[in-house]
Amino acid sequence: MIHIGPHGAIGREGGIEPRSVEPHGEPAPPDDRRNLLIDTALGMVVLIVVGTAVTANVGGDGTASPAAYAFGALFGALMLLRRRFPVAVLVVTATALLGYYMLSYPPIGLAVPVAAALYSAAECGRLYWACGTALALLVVSTAVRLTEGDDLSYVLGLEAPTSAALMIAVIALGDSVRSRRGWRAELDRQAAAAALEQEAEAERRIEQERVRIARDLHDLLAHTVSVISLHTDVARETLHDDTATAERSLTAARTACRDAGRELRATVDALRSPQDGSSHDTAADTRPGLNRLGELVDTATAGGLHVDVRTTGTPHALPVVSDVTAYRVVQEALSNVLRHAGATSAVIDVGYGDDAVTVRVSDDGRGASPADPAGGWGITGMRERLTLLGGTLRIRTEPGEGFDVTARIPLRGGS
Repeated sequence: MIHIGPHGAIGREGGIEPRSVEPHGEPAPPDDRRNLLIDTALGMVVLIVVGTAVTANVGGDGTASPAAYAFGALFGALMLLRRRFPVAVLVVTATALLGYYMLSYPPIGLAVPVAAALYSAAECGRLYWACGTALALLVVSTAVRLTEGDDLSYVLGLEAPTSAALMIAVIALGDSVRSRRGWRAELDRQAAAAALEQEAEAERRIEQERVRIARDLHDLLAHTVSVISLHTDVARETLHDDTATAERSLTAARTACRDAGRELRATVDALRSPQDGSSHDTAADTRPGLNRLGELVDTATAGGLHVDVRTTGTPHALPVVSDVTAYRVVQEALSNVLRHAGATSAVIDVGYGDDAVTVRVSDDGRGASPADPAGGWGITGMRERLTLLGGTLRIRTEPGEGFDVTARIPLRGGS
């Protein structure tokens, strides 16, 4: 005869929260001992509560035999397997409970022996199994009791709703624990993804900085070597016939070496002490920009090239990155004129606009022939600089008409 008995054990089960269990897999090895202790304690609670109900035999006419206590031991022992086999433990518990009542043992209720199994199934994500098993037990228990003539109002008005409410509470608790664990796991995944993204962003910035330094060094060294080569050739040719011109050429070559060394030292100091205020100030003092355009013109003029500088618009301070880019474009263009163009004169046009500055360098050299290479690292460096800023680079040349290099540099960032 099936009776719905006491449910006092539910409160104790509700306080047990195995937080280290993974929903779909083995628990982590460091938590094995903790999980075993929790499951053992839970099994002991189930055994004690079921044993107490068997001994009290409240409202029943069954006999408290050793076999009845063996069922309590079975219910408790199943708690040791609830993490690995939650559905199997739930089905075996429900089946054993029905068998227990079929043998007419003392009433122990529905919620006491099956609550932990329902909780475990819901916690492991087997919500349909938990709800289906609970519903099946309630339907079978209610049907049997009504068939045996128990009071309809008592069964449907008190016992069945109470058991249903307790089972729903246990299932809801297990599902909430599972949801909270999943939420924490998702937060951990998001934090790990954010950390990876930050690391990737740092690597991208390092790579961009490496490329920027490579471009700066290429522009600096290429220009300096071109100037030194030009002036040493002039000095060699005029050493015996025109010592004054030879001396001026050697002085210009020495000045180019000194300027290059100063920029290299500033770059190295900035790399060694990025947080050093004095190094930052030194780098700022030696930072190239259009304010140093006269130095480029003087160097080119000393090499025998006539250079005119024309300015349109109202000159104003530029953002650092735009200012440096404009300087490097002019530097590379003049270097190419000195090395390859065979020109006698060049024109530098600087146009200041509200959102961009336009730099144009043209010469009267021999231009490019079909056999000439399309460009070297200098032109590639100019394109990379302008691409990073969203600017454009246009190079036009015809044999016998010289080169025309035009760069549009957006005014981005702040100085």
